[in-house]
Amino acid sequence: MEELPVPQNIKINNITCDSFKISWDMDPKSKERITHYFIDLNKKENKNSNKFKHKDVPTKLVAKAVPLPMTVRGHWFLSPRTEYTVAVQTASKQSDGDYAVSEWSEIIEFCTADYSPVHLTQLLEKAEVIAGRMLKFSLFYRNQHKEYFDKARVQQGNKMMPSVKDNSGSHGSPISGKLEGIFFSCNTEFNTGKAPQDSPYGRYRFEVQAEVLFNQKTNLYFGDLYCMYTAYHYVILVLAPSGSPGDEFCKQRLPQLNIADNKFLTCTEEDGRLVFHHAQDVILEVIYTDPLDLSLGTVAEISGHQLRSLSTVNAKKDPSCKICNISVGR
Repeated sequence: MEELPVPQNIKINNITCDSFKISWDMDPKSKERITHYFIDLNKKENKNSNKFKHKDVPTKLVAKAVPLPMTVRGHWFLSPRTEYTVAVQTASKQSDGDYAVSEWSEIIEFCTADYSPVHLTQLLEKAEVIAGRMLKFSLFYRNQHKEYFDKARVQQGNKMMPSVKDNSGSHGSPISGKLEGIFFSCNTEFNTGKAPQDSPYGRYRFEVQAEVLFNQKTNLYFGDLYCMYTAYHYVILVLAPSGSPGDEFCKQRLPQLNIADNKFLTCTEEDGRLVFHHAQDVILEVIYTDPLDLSLGTVAEISGHQLRSLSTVNAKKDPSCKICNISVGR
């Protein structure tokens, strides 16, 4: 039997967080002999991966020969923002049920995409269910080490500068490793209505009146929902001054929230004054996208402990949690 043609000039496009389209060049004369395609899909080896861990089982896909390009979709074997290798064989099913196959094609590399706004809206809807009732607050606060604030004063013109967000949260988050901002908290203790005295991030706290960061000239975006194998959940929100570079970045990637009417963080007007509320049942991580002058608030040492175990720096999301995962990989 004449050998089956090896797929040539493989192209991958229309890549999402859990799908892609694949096509290749093929001799038209051979098309009618081909009944199936075999696709070998593997996560690209990370040089720093733990060699004692179980390796991911390679995914061998068998597909009927359909017109190209062919869509490959599946959240059970494709994760967002992950590098893969792919190779293809053409196959012809024989009368005895066995397959005659071509040689493997060249190996192509590609990377899946971040969550789209559609996927983030699914996460947003899950977060809304667990947000709980709203509590009043008046301050945003940021804990750091003394050296951080000293550097801001001496080297940065008395300003805290935005830095690139770490990789905590959902693996497919479009803001991880890309969005620049300054991390703030606003959660208060239920019994006192004040910020907790303990913090994982440092013994010095910058406090600023809420209206400095959050007002009618600020846009609010939903960024992520995650947990770290715990009963409580974190919601990442972004505060971006209207028209700022951070605002433009978020506008294209994240669901925008109504600042006066949402389940997480609100700014409303009462008797000519701005009033602020935060959700009680989730821990809010608020990213402010512009530089901020220390003269707009105060820095003081906290009386509590530095609870390093509660830090969410580069925290990995629990992939098995039914509350904060959606069916598009992790």
